Amino acid sequence: MLFEESMSLLWLSYYVLSLIVLVAVYFALAFLPRLPRLVITWCVAGAMWMPAGYQLPLIEEGEFYTGWAPAAMVSAVAFLEHSTSALRGGLLWLILGIALGACVGIALWWWRRPEPYDDVSQHQSQEEDPQPTRRREPVIN
Repeated sequence: MLFEESMSLLWLSYYVLSLIVLVAVYFALAFLPRLPRLVITWCVAGAMWMPAGYQLPLIEEGEFYTGWAPAAMVSAVAFLEHSTSALRGGLLWLILGIALGACVGIALWWWRRPEPYDDVSQHQSQEEDPQPTRRREPVIN
């Protein structure tokens, strides 16, 4: 059940809050054209949603606690603890998440891009209509 396991509830609440942040980022970038706005928004989504594994030493010698956390958090904690191996793994997953997010943003723009307009010149329309209708002036009897 969802409420019995606190880890699943924690991940669910994290993803709900990250969706709120993602919508806020999208609307905050409303001054940008659509392509850069989608790419930046999905890069942020990839950074927030990419998980990375981590390993923490326990009190007993040689035992470790392993788990999953967002790659940005794993990288930040590894940076603060000066752990190069954890930082390397966290940053690798973080960069991969950002790259995948950028690809999703470009794919969404490509899928929903505006169709090019076909400019029809006035000369071309006159050739298509050989007998133009004449305007009739109103007549008073």
